[in-house]
Amino acid sequence: MRVLRHLFARSARRLFPESALHHITDAIAEGERRHRGEVMFAVESDLPLGAVLSGVDPRERAHEVFVRLRTWDTEANNGVLIYLLLADHRIEIVADRGLNGLVSDVAWREVCHLIEVGMAENRAEQAVIAGIRAVSDLLALHFPQLDGHPDEDELPNRPHLLD
Repeated sequence: MRVLRHLFARSARRLFPESALHHITDAIAEGERRHRGEVMFAVESDLPLGAVLSGVDPRERAHEVFVRLRTWDTEANNGVLIYLLLADHRIEIVADRGLNGLVSDVAWREVCHLIEVGMAENRAEQAVIAGIRAVSDLLALHFPQLDGHPDEDELPNRPHLLD
């Protein structure tokens, strides 16, 4: 069954057209003006057949993407990746080690649930933007912008379509 879902997954490019990518980019930039963290968003329609057959799960793939996109490459180790795997209907959040002990697993799951609800209502763009805002709220609590010391934008804000 999983193989079929991956073979016939809906297109991330169709779900997130260029206008949606611009809005998501703007939401990331807006959130990052409130905190010193870095937020990245990546979406993938499906996994290669070999990965599906070898049992790669969405969480494992999210960690691979976290490394591949260098989300870990921030001065304060406070990068966060929001990853969607459309074929498996999964949302994963991978946070760098600077957030260990600061944000609970429950808080991350609540963000995932927020995105899941919007996706189920066929509001993909709005769901992702709501998730980005929720992640930015968490980052602003623990890594607020410092007055008079604007934070450098260390990672690209543009979403990554991994198809």
